[in-house]
Amino acid sequence: MANNRVVIALGGNALGKDVEEQKEAVARTAKVIVDLAEQGLDLIITHGNGPQVGMIQNAMDNLVVMHQNYKQIPLPTCVAMSQGYIGIDLQNAIKYELFSRGLDKKVSTILSQVEVDGNDPAFQNPSKPIGRFLTKEEAEENEANGVHCVEDAGRGYRVVVASPMPKRIRELETIKTLVNAGHIVITCGGGGIPVASENGKLVGTNAVIDKDNASSLLAAQMGADYLIILTAVEKVAINFGKENQEWLSDLTVEQAKQYIAEEQFAKGSMLPKIEAAIRFAESGQGRRTLITLLDKAADGIAGKTGTVIHL
Repeated sequence: MANNRVVIALGGNALGKDVEEQKEAVARTAKVIVDLAEQGLDLIITHGNGPQVGMIQNAMDNLVVMHQNYKQIPLPTCVAMSQGYIGIDLQNAIKYELFSRGLDKKVSTILSQVEVDGNDPAFQNPSKPIGRFLTKEEAEENEANGVHCVEDAGRGYRVVVASPMPKRIRELETIKTLVNAGHIVITCGGGGIPVASENGKLVGTNAVIDKDNASSLLAAQMGADYLIILTAVEKVAINFGKENQEWLSDLTVEQAKQYIAEEQFAKGSMLPKIEAAIRFAESGQGRRTLITLLDKAADGIAGKTGTVIHL
């Protein structure tokens, strides 16, 4: 690597599904992160928030149902809440792991807003289900009020929101300052708090930003050499789940685009990771994305496993 700056995008398996699981999961995750810090890497950590923001949204929705005088809590507020409580658990786990090894390194969590374009086509086609399951009557009432809902796999109806592309990380200079001062920084949780700029004023927008897309943008703007997307598999595969399944270790951007054209990657899981990987690899000479398991991150950087996407 030309320098030591790495953005690590943690998947849901690194965080757990509820408060108790999260405490256990981040303790394991912290060991991997500190292993990498011991190699002298400058680390910026991003993470998902799927189960956590859903839990917060459900709690807030139920509060509104129980108390008619309570107003609906906007989705950007729920994302901010999830950033805060995931960030502090992760921060404290990393600090304890550093302390256990006698290492003196600072860790900071930055609540981060990620700007999207209010005219992004995604707003015309909301596709990301969020929140609790609704009755048909509740869904129809939402639709009448301009809130889009879909039937979700026979389990009931859910609100769907847009998933626009991230355009700008508003706290970027703060993140740079802390990383340059030697901090491990946790930021852009859940893809960032989605905002749009209205004449210079940041206004929360009802959307969910893909975590890997936000991580790719962050890595490019931070001048990182490596983006590490941690997921549930050690390597990316083509013909996944078939007799001729093939695990891939090395993938050029050109090859990755060809496989996308062949619809080799599932839309709801691996495809957005590959697309984010391509965008980062294309953002500067020598930039590489590694996709692998949490426990294999160090081996992946050493070139022993994982899938590397590059120009």
